[in-house]
Amino acid sequence: MEAAVFVFAAAAVIVGALGVVLRSHPVHAALSLVMTLFGVAVLFIAQDAQFLAAVQVIVYAGAIVVLFLFVIMLLGVDRAESLRIESIRAQRPIAALVGVGTLGLTLLAFLVGTKRNVTGKVAANLTAEPNVNQLSRAIFGRHVFAFEVTSVLLVIAVVGTVLLAKRPPRRDEQNRLEQKGDG
Repeated sequence: MEAAVFVFAAAAVIVGALGVVLRSHPVHAALSLVMTLFGVAVLFIAQDAQFLAAVQVIVYAGAIVVLFLFVIMLLGVDRAESLRIESIRAQRPIAALVGVGTLGLTLLAFLVGTKRNVTGKVAANLTAEPNVNQLSRAIFGRHVFAFEVTSVLLVIAVVGTVLLAKRPPRRDEQNRLEQKGDG
């Protein structure tokens, strides 16, 4: 049963993540993000982390994605538009290099993490205190900087959405608007 739940949730996460990246319609991409977040919440429940699953659904799927959808719909970028911009000639090779480097660092962290074993003493301490206390101590103690950086990244994402939606109209759109005004 656990394997079936894992396979279903992992498939939902992967399909949703691909939908976020591959969909050209911004509303469909945001809804694919919701599917990804719900899949991650199911994986949290499978790991007996109900609090994290609730936070995942309430905060991320419920609030942040709804905020993204609100900004998308409010600014009218829900119709397909060309987002073609002039790019630096070396932009794609640099992006590929950064992507390979990030993948390499992720694999390195995974390999280093699998070599460490949890001792019996540490495992006993993990069960002695509720998950919520451990989580709050970790987030607002050791990882407070990462927590704040994440909040800044979310604000940057919203500002980026607004800037993408408020770009000036293209020349053909400008000409069409001027012709309508003359008629």
